[in-house]
Amino acid sequence: MSKVFGFTGSDDFCTGRSVYLNPKESGLFLSLGCQKYAYKPRQKRSRVGVPFDFSGDKWFEPKPEPSIETLPDECLFEILRRLPAGQDRSLCASVSKRWLMLLSNICKDEICTEVGTGNGSKDGGDQGFGNEGCLSRRLEGKKASDVRLAAVAVGTASRGGLGKLSINGCNSDSALTNAGLKAVAHGCPSLKIFTLWDVDTINDEGLIEIANGCHQLEKLDLCKLQNISDEALIAIANNCPKLTELSIESCPNIGNEGLPAIGKLCPNLRSISIKNCPRVGDLGIVGMVSSASFVLTKMTLESLAVSDYSLAVIGQYGFALTDLALNSLSYVTDKGFWVMGNGHALQKLTTLTIGLCSGVIDIGLEAIGKGCPNVKNFHLHKCAFLSDNGLVSFTKAAPSVVSLHLEECHRVTHFGLFGLLYNCGSKLKALTLVSCHGIKDLKLELTAVSQCESISSLSIRNCPGVGNSTLAILGKLCLRLQRLELIGLEEITDLGFLSLLERSKSSLINVNLSRCINLTDAGVSSMVKLHRKTIKVLNLNGCKRVGDSSLMEIAGNCPALSDLDVSRCAITDAGIAALARGVLPNLGVLSLAGCSMVSNKSMPALKKLGDSLEGLNIKNCKSIGSHTVDKLIESLWICDILF
Repeated sequence: MSKVFGFTGSDDFCTGRSVYLNPKESGLFLSLGCQKYAYKPRQKRSRVGVPFDFSGDKWFEPKPEPSIETLPDECLFEILRRLPAGQDRSLCASVSKRWLMLLSNICKDEICTEVGTGNGSKDGGDQGFGNEGCLSRRLEGKKASDVRLAAVAVGTASRGGLGKLSINGCNSDSALTNAGLKAVAHGCPSLKIFTLWDVDTINDEGLIEIANGCHQLEKLDLCKLQNISDEALIAIANNCPKLTELSIESCPNIGNEGLPAIGKLCPNLRSISIKNCPRVGDLGIVGMVSSASFVLTKMTLESLAVSDYSLAVIGQYGFALTDLALNSLSYVTDKGFWVMGNGHALQKLTTLTIGLCSGVIDIGLEAIGKGCPNVKNFHLHKCAFLSDNGLVSFTKAAPSVVSLHLEECHRVTHFGLFGLLYNCGSKLKALTLVSCHGIKDLKLELTAVSQCESISSLSIRNCPGVGNSTLAILGKLCLRLQRLELIGLEEITDLGFLSLLERSKSSLINVNLSRCINLTDAGVSSMVKLHRKTIKVLNLNGCKRVGDSSLMEIAGNCPALSDLDVSRCAITDAGIAALARGVLPNLGVLSLAGCSMVSNKSMPALKKLGDSLEGLNIKNCKSIGSHTVDKLIESLWICDILF
């Protein structure tokens, strides 16, 4: 062998006989050839970096270094579950993804309780799992993944425990699967509030893991889950007896089997909301309501395949209900509402919302008023067949109403409006009318109607028929207004607006006059003079005929003003300067969006106002340059500026 390594590659002649004693060694280097008496020029030697044993038939193979990573998962799991404390488990979770996932699959009961600590004491497994549930986490979009949930489960265990978890997949390609929920179930037994939205990769298996591991669960919110069925709800019912609130929306595979189990096995159930679940019908609702009749206080049913039968059962078994919402129930007729009202079980009902139900007619609404005498908050939305007679009959039967909201009830006219004021005027505190096109502006003399001195809030939005005459009558009836909203009323002018306020015995606090395009500086200035000391919120957004005169009046007379919106008004730099010179120590929010006549010249005034401002909106102020905006951002560093 020495001859081989002593070969220098000089121009020597060699015979065709091999120079290697062991024929296997010839494969390690380039062969010198087999041609007899051939001249071989200098050749490059092969570089071999692997140790060889030339004394035997085999050369050395690399020996792997000993590593814990070579252990199978079963062995590593046994090691990790013997870690002495939660802090140590959190540190080990950062070693690798494999360790993290193994640690996240260790349940509380699987923690070894016989591991000695440094001082000779025994660690009782619970040290790594907080039972208080004082922490909360929220994951959205691509951040919602199995790895992230595993980290949450391990990391929160030693810091008080996870109490609230919200996951929103945002209809993205989420990396979240059932394995992530399994990690939460194993590592977060203290979970009390769980929200799961819009994750198509989760099915019953994941939610069953939550049910089996999180027995403290109190609130569950499921939305847009295509693969969740009654099997998951039954598991929740069997394992989460502390459940108090359940919300299910847009889960097409949930039907009638799970809801009765929830009503029967969850004795603390207080609130249930079911929306847009087409497979939920009478069997599910009836089974749930009849089982939880003495504890269920709040219920919302929307876009379900229920009929009159379900409403009849609610009227018979809703003894504890205080808040009931019925929306978009297309299979329910007037008979269902009539039977529900005559069930006489809804004596405790205080808040009733009915929307987009074609079965609501005058007779049914009157029956509801008689069967729910203690209703205080009543909301009607898109009830196309309800007329003045039904509305007046309801208010006669339910005189306790303090808040009434009518939206898109086009058959209700001014006769119904003033009729309800007559019946509820002594107790009604808030009246809201939204897009009620049946209310027209007529000149009426209502000598028999008593004053509604209890009404403190009046809101009329987008009712094109409301004009000066209607406001004049309301001004005679509503004498103690503190909150006033007149939005999108293009027919009212300064005359009608002031007639609403001139007899007022109280002072306005919150005023919204958005898009009342015929109001001018005269009307706004007069209102400011009448209520100058109490106005805190003033919204003049879109009042195109309101300008600098109003701002000058506001600047000198509204020391309590905290929120001012003059977006898309006819104000200039002079108006902003007047605000800066005024006495507005409490002004925190100022909106100038779309004020094209406000320019860079207003920068000193805005800087002065910035001493108290927390929010400034200068979007679409085309006369304010980017350089001015940069200076404002630099000067008003405490203020949030929208530009």
